[in-house]
Amino acid sequence: MSASAAPIARAQDQLRELLQRGITLDIAAQGTLGDAPVRRSSVLILFGALDRTPSTTSHPPATVPPELDVLLTMRASGMRHHAGQIAFPGGGAEPEDADVAATALREAHEETGLDASGVDVLGTLPEVHIPVSNNLVTPVVGWWSLPSEIAADSVESVEVFRAPVAELLDPAARGTSVLNRGAMRFRGPAFKLGPRFGGQVVWGFTGILLSTLFDELGWTVPWDATREFPVQP
Repeated sequence: MSASAAPIARAQDQLRELLQRGITLDIAAQGTLGDAPVRRSSVLILFGALDRTPSTTSHPPATVPPELDVLLTMRASGMRHHAGQIAFPGGGAEPEDADVAATALREAHEETGLDASGVDVLGTLPEVHIPVSNNLVTPVVGWWSLPSEIAADSVESVEVFRAPVAELLDPAARGTSVLNRGAMRFRGPAFKLGPRFGGQVVWGFTGILLSTLFDELGWTVPWDATREFPVQP
């Protein structure tokens, strides 16, 4: 293995080791219970090595290699739930899906066009209930061993991109999302994407999952939780 490949291989090993030992997800609801019937779903948290979009952060953390990335989408504005938000690809289970990983891979292919045969499934995180959409969601963690072309399907996703993890971990990109719903206020860890990704805020379920993973992996560097990012439902 070349010296340049070693850090990426180590990141993959860290992910696999974390999934083997297991973690607890403490995800506070970002809204009240919706009126949709309960449905089981999966999302794909897909890490890999950047091939076209290098990290541009001026303060790259020493905890991750600069070429490490994660696949994200922007949901279409017409979606019933989480419209216009940055999210992992994913969706509801179908009868033909063999398991939660099959659901995540099928949905990711439909939303981004990725070739699922190039994804190694490393494991799953605990199932999480998302009250707003009334989904029971299983996060599936994958590694992009053979990256393929991606493009938004324009139905569920309007943008797909590979975000450098080093940029997400930059303290300048970290903050706390603040969502006001009537008299209620919801707060959670969030990430502000750079201008080339539209300056969108990654918050809610996606932001909490990323923050939890980074903390558990030991990748997080100190950041200012008092910085607030107002968000809209």
